[in-house]
Amino acid sequence: MKGRIVSIVVLMAVLLSLCVGCSSSNEAKSFSLVVIPSELKGFSISGQKVVYLVSITDDEGSGPVELSAEGTNCTIEIFPEAIEGEFAEVVVIPTEDSVDGEVTVEIKAVRDGWEETAEVSFGVVPGEDDRGTRAKELLDMFIPWLAENVPELGITEDTVWEGTMVSPQWLVVSHYLFFSEKWEIHIAWHNMIPPYDWVRIDLRERFKEDAPSYSFEIPSVTAEDEPVEYDIPEEIWR
Repeated sequence: MKGRIVSIVVLMAVLLSLCVGCSSSNEAKSFSLVVIPSELKGFSISGQKVVYLVSITDDEGSGPVELSAEGTNCTIEIFPEAIEGEFAEVVVIPTEDSVDGEVTVEIKAVRDGWEETAEVSFGVVPGEDDRGTRAKELLDMFIPWLAENVPELGITEDTVWEGTMVSPQWLVVSHYLFFSEKWEIHIAWHNMIPPYDWVRIDLRERFKEDAPSYSFEIPSVTAEDEPVEYDIPEEIWR
């Protein structure tokens, strides 16, 4: 009888230890959610693609983190919707209903029961994209030079770009963003007479970087100067 009792006690102890192990293995592992930028350099217009970068830090677990987002007076796209050790892009596009108001978006990251959220907001002003054509003309001035002098970028005249307005209220220096499958290019140009009519680009590798890694300048567009290397910005332009 004593032997049977001892066996039962031992069995219960083993089952208890296994149960404790299961509880520990199912415990949610924490992480932190980072969204860049925290605020825009001014306002946006309806139809503009406001691109936020999202990453996971202080990660105590493993496996992909699922992303979602909800906002007012906007549409939202997320690429990719699950991340692990890289950067995602949350694209917020203000609708006409947002003009003269504010767009607020809550971004949520979830994995195995652990949840983190971040909120971003920006104002929307009346306006339209009146810079796209000029921005593309200026970008095209860099492309052949990049293909020949920085071939490791993989940028050629066949590279397809999708553009969007950014910082619509900036006038002396105009800004625009272009996206290919691999690269984000921020282009800025000085609306002044020669020899001060410079144009600059900086490049960020999408989904791998949260800041530019290359920068180039044409010192004077009118003079048709060749591009030269320029100081790399420390952060993306938004």
